Amino acid sequence: MPEGDTIYRAARTLQRALAGQLITRFETGLAQLAVLDRDEPIEGRTIDRVESVGKHLLMTFSGALILRTHMRMNGSWHIYRPGEKWQRPASSRRIVLETREWVAVAFDVYNAEFVRADLLSTDPVVATLGPDLLGDFDANEALARVRRSGSRHMHEVLLDQRVMAGLGNVYKSELLFLSGIHPDTPAAMVDDRRWQEIMRQAQSLLRANVAEASPSGTVTYHGLRRTTGQMNPSDRLWVYGRSGKPCRKCGTVIAFRKDGDAARVTYWCPTCQPLP
Repeated sequence: MPEGDTIYRAARTLQRALAGQLITRFETGLAQLAVLDRDEPIEGRTIDRVESVGKHLLMTFSGALILRTHMRMNGSWHIYRPGEKWQRPASSRRIVLETREWVAVAFDVYNAEFVRADLLSTDPVVATLGPDLLGDFDANEALARVRRSGSRHMHEVLLDQRVMAGLGNVYKSELLFLSGIHPDTPAAMVDDRRWQEIMRQAQSLLRANVAEASPSGTVTYHGLRRTTGQMNPSDRLWVYGRSGKPCRKCGTVIAFRKDGDAARVTYWCPTCQPLP
């Protein structure tokens, strides 16, 4: 499930491989991208840089054009050497970018658009994002956005990318457990100090799942996401995906539910996270 750490790692890998490369082939099955490619071909442009902003991946081409993609639940970017066998079926490809050395493929990515670089600051998607937890995070700005979020519950506010960018269902559930906060606690009931602790914890968890650069180059973390610090794959998360199993701290059965039209999942321990 792509969250901020997944997109950060994908952008970093693409940046390392593609930055400065000339695009020799561009294909897409998405009409909104094909229209611009027909009038202003992507082939022949240079890839200037690739970066992440929250759960969005931004690929900047020469000519001040940016490709913004969002993975949703099942999307992913892969990168291959020319001629290398793909790990996903060709029928799932939505975007193909080829250079002399690499082939970058976006599988099952439907949320994609071209944005003019000079219009990015007013783009209705990117411009409304809150501070990026894996970027130049401004805790004061994020806290101000929390306070403007009204009477919503914690599980709603943590997922709101306009408040903080980068969190999804996994980190939402894990953060609430580590903070001892019930998902239905009104965000307004949580004081500033505690919110600041939640933000620091969120940054810590995300960063722990993103490998740092080494002297020999950027190393990409390929393992399973962890919040417990345990190496055993079955022990890697506190509550997420563990409905019906005993809490790792108190033994209470972990609860689970789905919320809203999007059926966003939430896991919590009724004992460690009592409803106020």
